[in-house]
Amino acid sequence: MARKPATSVGNAASRSSSKRAAPETPSRQSKRAKAAKKSYVEPESDEDVEYAGSPSSASLEDGEESEYDAESGKGVETEPESDHAEPSSEDDSKPAKGTPRGRPAKRTVLPLHKKQRDEEELWKSGATLTPGTTVVIKRPKAREAGSVPYADDTIHHNTMLFLKDLAAHNDRQWLKAHDADYRTSLQDFTTFLESLSEKVIEADDTVPELPVKDIIFRIYRDIRFSKDPTPYKTHFSAAWSRTGRKGPYAAYYVQIAPGGGSFVGGGLWQPEASALSALRHDVDRKPHKIKRVLTDVGIRRAFFGGVPDDEKKAVKAFVNQTSNQSTALKKHPKGYDSNHKDIELLRLRNFTLGTKLSDEEIVGAGGLERVAELIACLVPFIRYLNSVVMPDGQSSDSSEDDEADGSSGDDGASAEESHA
Repeated sequence: MARKPATSVGNAASRSSSKRAAPETPSRQSKRAKAAKKSYVEPESDEDVEYAGSPSSASLEDGEESEYDAESGKGVETEPESDHAEPSSEDDSKPAKGTPRGRPAKRTVLPLHKKQRDEEELWKSGATLTPGTTVVIKRPKAREAGSVPYADDTIHHNTMLFLKDLAAHNDRQWLKAHDADYRTSLQDFTTFLESLSEKVIEADDTVPELPVKDIIFRIYRDIRFSKDPTPYKTHFSAAWSRTGRKGPYAAYYVQIAPGGGSFVGGGLWQPEASALSALRHDVDRKPHKIKRVLTDVGIRRAFFGGVPDDEKKAVKAFVNQTSNQSTALKKHPKGYDSNHKDIELLRLRNFTLGTKLSDEEIVGAGGLERVAELIACLVPFIRYLNSVVMPDGQSSDSSEDDEADGSSGDDGASAEESHA
């Protein structure tokens, strides 16, 4: 018989070994390695989560040490290896118990970050935390409404509390941490404005129905040219005119603030040069028009403290309004004589009326009616300003004005001669 070449057998053996690896014989482990495996206990809560490295870093250290001992044969009794793997014992098949035998395994467990500071400190920029630490901050909730629920036609007491807190903590971090209170208070004021807008339109039909976004002022302050660095206003406010809160027309203004800082008023605040010139010209030529408005019974009662029906006293009360007096000229305006009989009105740069309200007047069920009452008293004043600054055309009372102009024509002529 022909003999098979010996090289074929070797090649076959090499091919078979390269295609399929020989089955690994499970190595025996030391008792310390088995104890380390049994000592691992699953955490029962989220607080036992390890954040500094691998979750099983401690058990791997023991496992590596025991495997090295097993391979080196130090301190471990070995038995001759057999062709078959040793069957696992009953102890190995049982689930791991919470109390292991032998030396307990080392465990490095970092619990969840327990807040050692106030939540407000964690919101601040530059807060230092250990790398790998998880911080869970509860989202702040708004104040409870209490026994008095929120209503669309009232200002809630919590809104005043929020504005009071904002005045004491006027910074971005605080407002960010109390965003829920801010949103709730802003919504309370917004719904109040929707109800108040109906009252304003009823009192003055020249004011159109506008969405709240066109009449409400933002809470953010413009601090670019201000010495006061506080970023937020400490009040909510809105204004109604023919073009909303902005535009050339005279407007009704409402502001709510705690501590008696609420305010209802209206007029022209810092008007443009052309509008201010028109008002001064009207005061010079037709002073009876503004004096007739200022002596209106509603205006005298609501804004002048109930002064008598006297033109001089009414004019003095109007000029002494804080917003008017604070910006008035010290001398006579250019083009007018310093001895003009209505020089006090000509010096004005603001033409406004207003009065403050206590918290009791603005908060609760009676607040809407109180504000609506004051706005109704302002209607003659607002209409007069608009008729001068932005006239619609020939007014219905033009004949009366012409007659009044005739009676005061001499005064007007003498004033013009003095200006020339």
